[in-house]
Parts: sequence; C-alpha cells; structure tokens
Amino acid sequence: MFARGFQFDFLESRCSSCHPHLFILASEDQVPVMCGSTNLTSKYQHCRLHPDGVHDLDCFGRYTNRGKKECVWKPGNHTSEKIYTLVQIQQSVNYCKIHNKTPKSSKIIMVFGKLNLTVVVFENGESEKCTKAVFSGSPSSLLRCDPPSNVSFRRRLGNLHVNVSWQKDAVNNYSVRYKMLVSRLWIEPPVQSQNGTRCTVENLNSSLFYTVQIQCVTTAQCSQCPWSETYTVPSELTAQPVIVNLEDSDIAEKKGSRLFSLHWKFPATESYDGYYVTIAKASGEAPFERMSTTRPEIRLILSFSSYHLNISAVNNASISPAVSHTIPQREDVHTGIVEGKLNVTVHSNTSFTVYWKDDLIKTYVCFSVEWMRKRHKAAAMSFYQKAHNWRTLSPLQEPLKPFKRYSLTLHTRPNKDTCNIKYINRSESTYGTTQFYSIQGSPVSAPNISISNITWNSVVLQWSSIPEDDIQGFLLGYMIHYTEYHHRGTSTERNIQVDPQLDTYELGHLEGGTACQVQISGFTQAGAGVRSTAVIFTTSDKGYFHYYLNGYIIPIAVVVTVLFFASIMIKRAKVILWPSIPNPLNSNVMQKIAKLELLESIKHLNVEESTDSLQIVEKEAVVPPNTLASVLVLLQDSEEEGHSPEMTWIQRDAEEHAAGEIEPLRTTDNFHSSPCAFSSDYTTMELFQQQMPQGSPANPAMFSSMQDDEEMDTVFYGQ
Repeated sequence: MFARGFQFDFLESRCSSCHPHLFILASEDQVPVMCGSTNLTSKYQHCRLHPDGVHDLDCFGRYTNRGKKECVWKPGNHTSEKIYTLVQIQQSVNYCKIHNKTPKSSKIIMVFGKLNLTVVVFENGESEKCTKAVFSGSPSSLLRCDPPSNVSFRRRLGNLHVNVSWQKDAVNNYSVRYKMLVSRLWIEPPVQSQNGTRCTVENLNSSLFYTVQIQCVTTAQCSQCPWSETYTVPSELTAQPVIVNLEDSDIAEKKGSRLFSLHWKFPATESYDGYYVTIAKASGEAPFERMSTTRPEIRLILSFSSYHLNISAVNNASISPAVSHTIPQREDVHTGIVEGKLNVTVHSNTSFTVYWKDDLIKTYVCFSVEWMRKRHKAAAMSFYQKAHNWRTLSPLQEPLKPFKRYSLTLHTRPNKDTCNIKYINRSESTYGTTQFYSIQGSPVSAPNISISNITWNSVVLQWSSIPEDDIQGFLLGYMIHYTEYHHRGTSTERNIQVDPQLDTYELGHLEGGTACQVQISGFTQAGAGVRSTAVIFTTSDKGYFHYYLNGYIIPIAVVVTVLFFASIMIKRAKVILWPSIPNPLNSNVMQKIAKLELLESIKHLNVEESTDSLQIVEKEAVVPPNTLASVLVLLQDSEEEGHSPEMTWIQRDAEEHAAGEIEPLRTTDNFHSSPCAFSSDYTTMELFQQQMPQGSPANPAMFSSMQDDEEMDTVFYGQ
C-alpha cells in the first residue's frame, strides 16, 4: 500500500515531463515554481534517507472528505532547527506541487480523484545534513478511521470491560490487544468486540497491571485502522473499605438536623485513586447523590430521616466492593423535636391528614412526609403548603395495613423553587415524628411468665414484652389474673392492672400454703388480648407459722414478760423510794380491842343445851353496829394487807370439844397490872379509851387470856 524510499532521480524524472504551463501553488512564503523549470536534481540531490533524519511519513484522508489528505511525519535528530519542504506529485495528470518552509511536522494537501499519490518531505533541504522521507499510495486506500476518542475500562471478577466511542459512525467493530505491563509481547490473537462500543477481555489476573491498545476493523469506509495509543490498566480492586468510626451528633444551632461523621480505611496494597460516597434517602426519593473524595472521611448535615450510604474505592479501571451502611431514623425527642407536635387522623386506608402545631408556613412552604412500618421501606410525599397547618395526603401509594404501627415524620425544606429535593447534604430539617395505626386491635399473643422468690404470702412475677407486631395497637398496660384455691374447696380470682413499662411485679397478700394460678395479658384501646399460659405454684406454709410466731406469739410473750418483771421492779422501787405509812386501825392494840368487843358481845348470847348437841343462839342487836363494822373492816384489811397475822380465828375440831379438852380461860384480877403490853406503835391509853365501848367494864379474865395467848380460842360451854 505504501511505497517509501524512492530515490531522488525518480522524482526528477517525473517532474521533467510536467506541463510547461503548470504552476506550483504555495503559501505566502512560497514562490510558485513550474516543475519543468526547477532543477530539483541539483537542489536536493545531497538529501538522503537516514534513520536519524525525517521519517515515518504517512498520508491519509477521511471518508467524509476524500479530496483532502493529511500528511504527517516525525522529525529527525540532526539539528534543533528544522525546516521542511513537501513535494506532492500525481503522475497521470502531471500535477506537481512544492510546499516550502513548512515549520510543522504535518501538512494538509488536496488530491485529484483516484490517481496515485507520491509525497516527498525534505528536512533542512539547503543544509548538508538534509534528509528525506517518501510516501506513495492510492487515494482510495488512504481512508483512515482514527482511534476512539474516548476509552473507559472497568475490571470486575477477572474480566476487563472496554467501552469506546468514535468520532464517526463508520466503525462497526474493533480489536483489543493486551499484555502484562512487564511483558514485551502482545497476547495473541486480539480480542474482537461485540459491537462498535463494547468489548470484554476475560480470564485476567486481578492483581496485575495490563497494557491495552485498540484498533478498528477495516472496511470500505475505513481502509486504514491504526492502533491507538497505549493505555495502562491498573489492577482490580477486590478489597472492601472498612468503617472504623461513625458519629451521629446534634447541631445545637440547627434543630431537627444532625452532623454525621464517618471514617473508614482501605488496604494500602491496593492501587486506588480515591473514593466514591453514594448517599440516598431510604424512602427512595430522588436523587442518589455521589460525592468523590480522596480522603477516607466525610461529614454530612442530614435530617432525622433514614439514609442508605455506600463507600467504594476507585481507580481508572475498577471500583471496589462497596461497604454499605444504613443511617437509622432518629426518633428521640430530646434533640429539639418536641413530642406531641404532630397528630395524624386516618380517614381510610388510602387517606390521612397530618397536623402540626407551629405556624411553619411563615418560614417554610415546602414539606415532605415520610411514613413507614417497622422493617419496611418508607413511603414519601412532598408538597407545597402556605395556607394551613395541616395537609391531607390522598391517594397513598400503598393502602395502610390494619393493626400495623406506622411511624410518620414531617420534614421542612428551605428551597422554595421546588419542593422536590435537589441534593442530600444540607437539604432539609426534621420538624417532628409520631406514630399511628389505621385500625387498632387487641394483642394476639401474651407475655412469657416466670416466677421467683415464693414466700408464704407473696411471689415475684417477671414477664417478657409482647412483640410489636402482635400488640396490634398502642399498649396501655398489662392485666395480671390470679386465682387462689383455698383449703375449703373455694377459690378467689382477682385482677391487677399495671403500667406498660413494667416487666416485674411482686404479688402479695396471698394465703399461706395455698395453690395459686397466674396469667398475664396485655390490653389496648380495643380491649384485652389473649392470656398467657397459666403458671401454678403453692405458697409456703412454714412461713405462715413463722409469720404468726414472729408476728403475734413472740410479741405477746415479750409483753407479758416485760409486764411481770416490771411489776416486781415497780413494787420494789415503791418500797424503797416510797415507804407505806402504817394505818392505825391495823395496829396490834386495835386488833386486841376488836377481840375484846367480840367477847363482850358473846355474853349476851343464849345457849341452849341438849344432851346430844351444843347450840349457840345469837340475840339480835347484842353486838353494836359500830363494833361489827370495825370487825369486818379489820377482817378485810387483815386478808388484803396481811399486816396483822396475829389476829387469826381458829376453831378447834369437833373431837376436841366433845372430849372436854377445852382449856378454861385464864383470868387476872387487874388488867392494868398485866406485865404484857401490846407491841404496837399505837398503844397509848387515849387510843384505847376511844375504842372501848362506853359503859362496858373491863373483864380481867379476858385481858389475862389475851396476855397469855395472842391466838385466842373462842368457845362456849354447855350448861
């Protein structure tokens, strides 16, 4: 196709027969010269072909403009200053043209039809070191398709995926040749593409670098398909970034927003250029924002919504497997969101109205509502509102499920141009969040119960919470159902209501030694749910005995003991600290006087004697009333106080009276002369006279008897 290395005499012989009136068109610094009048042999005969001179002369054209050809060459290494002269010859039409003093290493020329073309380039033609290069070819074979304008590579799972684009649509297929970076030989055969844009090279080593070139497949429109420049393809990224730290902190000056900071690392052995961070809302609301960074960290200002985050390392041919992280929705109310700011009224399974308290329309007109079930994808709807503090959403993307709990969040967006989100970072703030049910039901499952610390009158109950999906409504509390089975064959059933936050309860006031049955159920606005499996236990009877022993018997015994010893101690203390004052009526003298009065009264009794018995007849009004009273008082005081043990009435046995062994009373003539005196503190004559009855003479015999024996026997003899 190409003819190079023509000798200068060939060019000269062709120009010697040129038409005498054909002029050579040149640029401004070129002088038109007829080939016949130019002695090219003498002017450029010293120029020669040399490896270090001008070389690689090539001429080609495009399918879209076949009359225009471009000739390019590479300069030599002889001199730094280079001036080129290009001679264009088409033999059949005797056309010859000289382009003098061309400073560049390329030249656009015009050719005629399909005639063969010869081009000679002289480098520094007037110098002794002049070199030349020759090109020859047919114009129809000079249609070239350039290498692709854009090339992209992607390595994945040991394969290299090549995607190219061409300046013109004339290329239908292309070839790819490749070799390892350290190798000199290309791997044969080249790989053919599936079409004009995509090609896949298989079974590559993921850890190696490769060198790649691309060439189109020749056609009638592309007779020349040179190889492209060499592309270096780095190794495949097979490792995954590792998240080492993430922080979710509040922003004090911006309520409803949070600062999310993320740090990760990537193996140093991998050849990477940077990282791609892709973030999107979990609800699926557009857009999916991709950010590029060269540092293994990123900071984002986000709302309290849920987001999906992916991080990958990248180079010009590979994207590493991504590490994914889901930023959960924030539901806590202590970060600027006030509980109760939102309310939801459900109209049907495809319509509900959301209300907010604050007058937000003064600041915001663009809002977004997200609602979702737990472990399900969120649904979202943005809207424009500037007239009311409520919005009815209808129809919904999917109908609301009955007995399922939904979480709803309202976001505000500062951009007033459009309520659709434009970007993720710094795009919105969260106003509030709440939960709602379309229809509430009663719980369909019950807690699991365990018991511990069983005593004679109490037991500790513990239970697990009811799964949220089984509650079917907002849990208002738990109901404890327990039944006591008494020994009498009767039973008592009671119910206790506790708060929904509790998971333990001490059940008290039980009867000792009694069997009990316990069940627990949760209840919502729709009513109580199913009861748990019954747990049966028996309270301890030993504790019952110890309870009464410790609670009643021992305290009573202690009180009695304390009172007993206290009374003794009080009496002893009273004797020591407060001695008793003697009562004059209890003295020995007064006791003797009482005895004398009694004897004096006996004198007036009538005694009736019979042969078989002794009878004592008492006359009325013989004993003075005051004397009897004194005697009774004396007897009573003597029994209670015990101060006069000397005064004791003794009646001898009937046998002694029958035998006549009664000793006669001993008398004395003079009472006052008796040597025996009463041993008492009150023995004065004055007291004695006060107690003696008026007009009653003293009986000396009685006094004598009293002096001899204090324990005087009182008897009557029969006539």
